[in-house]
Amino acid sequence: MLRRRSHSKVGSTAPSHEELLRLVEAAGTVADHSSLRPWRLIELRGDARDVLGAALAEAEGASAGGREKIIAKVRRAPLLIAIVAVYRPSGKVPHWEQEAVASGVAHALSLLLDEAGWGVLWRTGSQTRHDAVREAHRLKKNEQLLGWLYVGDVPGGGSGSDASKPLRRKLVDPADHLSSL
Repeated sequence: MLRRRSHSKVGSTAPSHEELLRLVEAAGTVADHSSLRPWRLIELRGDARDVLGAALAEAEGASAGGREKIIAKVRRAPLLIAIVAVYRPSGKVPHWEQEAVASGVAHALSLLLDEAGWGVLWRTGSQTRHDAVREAHRLKKNEQLLGWLYVGDVPGGGSGSDASKPLRRKLVDPADHLSSL
């Protein structure tokens, strides 16, 4: 985890659906109060990315030229994985905690993908709340899009956690974030 980094640019190869299933199975072991499994993931490959790009363009009110730029940005990765919080009825587990589980699955999956040698970047933004983007993902009323993992091979070879490359982000001072009562 100390070597993990986000990759804003990835190559044209992505893990197969079968490889992704194994990683999702492992990511699904995150702490989950009442075992509600309040999450789901959506694979976007090929032309499905254009559907997302068009919805993002609509969300941003983009012109025709702007629309093409947005679609091109979405196509920068061969695989996008939409992270969806699925709010389940519960008297014990509030929505914020269910969303935390979905976020935990996404983070665990990003670590697993990195460990497997894939480049990963988690993108979010206000567009996740726009009706056009919700419709493109066919979200139900009890679902909320949290963002997308952009996944592809690491340019120049190596893995996402290649120890030979310097860290781009300074490590935290743990004493600044850990206290006692």
